[in-house]
Amino acid sequence: MNTLTLKSPAKVNLYLEVLNKRADGFHSIETVFERLDLCDEITFKKTAKDGITIKCAHPHVPCGPKNLVHKVAVRIQKDFGISAGVTVTIKKNIPVAAGLAGGSSNAATTLLALNQLWNIGLSKSQLDRYAADLGSDINFFLNKASFALGTDRGQVIQKLNIRRKLWHIVVVPKVKVYAKDVYQSLSISPASDAVTTRQTRRLGSKAEGVTNVLTKKKQGVNILIHHLEKGSPLHIAQGMSNDLQQVVIGLCPKLEKLQKKLKSLNAKGVMVSGSGPAVFGLTDSQKEAQEIKRILTKTYSQVYVTRTL
Repeated sequence: MNTLTLKSPAKVNLYLEVLNKRADGFHSIETVFERLDLCDEITFKKTAKDGITIKCAHPHVPCGPKNLVHKVAVRIQKDFGISAGVTVTIKKNIPVAAGLAGGSSNAATTLLALNQLWNIGLSKSQLDRYAADLGSDINFFLNKASFALGTDRGQVIQKLNIRRKLWHIVVVPKVKVYAKDVYQSLSISPASDAVTTRQTRRLGSKAEGVTNVLTKKKQGVNILIHHLEKGSPLHIAQGMSNDLQQVVIGLCPKLEKLQKKLKSLNAKGVMVSGSGPAVFGLTDSQKEAQEIKRILTKTYSQVYVTRTL
């Protein structure tokens, strides 16, 4: 095999709770990931020489060492003494820096592709270790799950056996919001002082230091998972939550206007995706999502109708 073309999907977080700030500077979170059918298309071509070339027409996608795809390829090549090279061509459909994890998805797709193309033979657990070392969202994309629970930095993945498909309207306004700025603006206790989700489960709602807010949030993620299995979009929306949302809106107040507009058009569970600035909502059907898109494209250039993949 010398050439391989794979799809690289986007994600949204239907639930995101920030638990504490870790000693390594990252944050411990609990999140529910959903894989979307909004996908980049990536072609990998094995080359005789050990060079790594990335091609992408999108002006905001780096084609050098700053691209996660490049970092993955260099790391794998070095660790396993690979003499071959690769040319990677990325057809970008996922909006860049939007909170939809396009870069992390591309990195996961590269791990999977090079494992085949260079005949390395890494196991699933070995791929997971590489992914965890390279980023926080990458592990989710290594798992072929429509929905998954993410813990720790988001890299510990538990597949959720949920078969349903949801329709979404996703809008990406032309504003810049950087994840590092969002997390730096959070007011979160350090790990040593915080009550983690696992501690909350173990100690119960009457335990010292476990606040009502934490208890409600834990009920929230369980309720969300229950409604994802059996509930209507309206019920699912009631369980959705994102601790980063108010910080993102504080950094970019224009997003609040967009959220209000989506709600007025009957989108449900409207909130920012991850650290933003993409804003999404659930709809009852593809037809409803397409109608909302028709209205919003008069104002916004990046509006997408997507479904669970």
